[in-house]
Amino acid sequence: MTASPRPLAGLRVLEFGHTIMGPCAGMVLADLGADVVKVEPAPLGDRTRSLPGMAAGFFTTFNRNKRSIALDLKTPDGRAAAHRLVARADIVVENFGPGTMERLHCGWDDLSKINPKLIYLALKGFLAGPYEHRAALDEVVQFQAGLAYMTGPPGRPLRAGASVIDILGAVFGITAVLAALREREATGRGQRIGSALFESAVFLMGSHMAGGVAVGQPVPPMPARLGAWGVYDVFGTSDGRQFFLGLTSDAHWKRFCSVFNVPSEIADDPRLADNTGRVAQRDWLIPRLTALIAPMTLADATGRCEAEVLPWAPVGRPDDLFEDPHLLSGGGLLQTLARAVDGLRMVGLPALPVEFGRERLRLTRQPPGIGEHGREVLSEAGYGSGEIDALVASGALAAGSPLR
Repeated sequence: MTASPRPLAGLRVLEFGHTIMGPCAGMVLADLGADVVKVEPAPLGDRTRSLPGMAAGFFTTFNRNKRSIALDLKTPDGRAAAHRLVARADIVVENFGPGTMERLHCGWDDLSKINPKLIYLALKGFLAGPYEHRAALDEVVQFQAGLAYMTGPPGRPLRAGASVIDILGAVFGITAVLAALREREATGRGQRIGSALFESAVFLMGSHMAGGVAVGQPVPPMPARLGAWGVYDVFGTSDGRQFFLGLTSDAHWKRFCSVFNVPSEIADDPRLADNTGRVAQRDWLIPRLTALIAPMTLADATGRCEAEVLPWAPVGRPDDLFEDPHLLSGGGLLQTLARAVDGLRMVGLPALPVEFGRERLRLTRQPPGIGEHGREVLSEAGYGSGEIDALVASGALAAGSPLR
């Protein structure tokens, strides 16, 4: 097997990130080969390390392939160390609340004077405008932009089942960073780049906004929508399982009728000959198909779909993915050191969903302990061992250790 691709090897990144949006952006750059140093607040580190409940997996998921240094940026020595690292950096990523980095003298205006070639990615709740000083969270903007309205049934807005806006905003930010790096090749100068939660959520609403204009009325939530496809539903099987089936062409319909032995009064009904007709007949068609499929096992029903290359999927759960044969065979899960109820153990977590040629990106570093690489990073920046010891003694630098 060839070596894992590292297209961004040689780029130095400082990530002042916490929770998901900033760490996700840093992880994307790190997975792509950049040297990403996570700058955590001393002495306790990224607060995500100790979040309870389902948020307990945030740090492990979004902080692989990085080094960590823990600095107290509220102290002159801690800020001086950060500034010294910035002088050698290509990219800074931060997702703190409005004004935080500026109060720490680590905002764009301060850092660009130290390093005019710096690309500074500010990941915020809102881009420039009346809302830019508001606090925001993934869930906040899902409600504000209409995503929660579109996801839940009428009258019951519901957030999406993952932090989709944090991740999307991070990916949009990295897209802009790569464009800024290309521009820097021509101009020799860096720039501040912004990506935000609200605008990322609004981008997802674009097709619904245009759709409402096209049909002349506000769009209903997805569970109450008039769908574009006649058969686009979840069906139950005799063994208590469920699967989704989507027939998006007339050829799909014909193959479905054949492989599922659909009675001729349905298969040959002229009202169902095309998708528009099937949409109009959904009220009676879907119950008939539901009854037809219900006596089958999941394996039987989905085997028929697979045989005729019909679009289908089991109704899965996150824990099913650990054993997914496609992910296991293609390098889609990276063995990552994670906190578990019984201590530390390796778990397979998702790789970036891209490939170079036919190669997936790999894990090269486990998630770091708080400040695990602080001495190493400062030594590379020219600090002597005595200077580093003094920073530790003053509390400006937290002495690091591996993840535990």
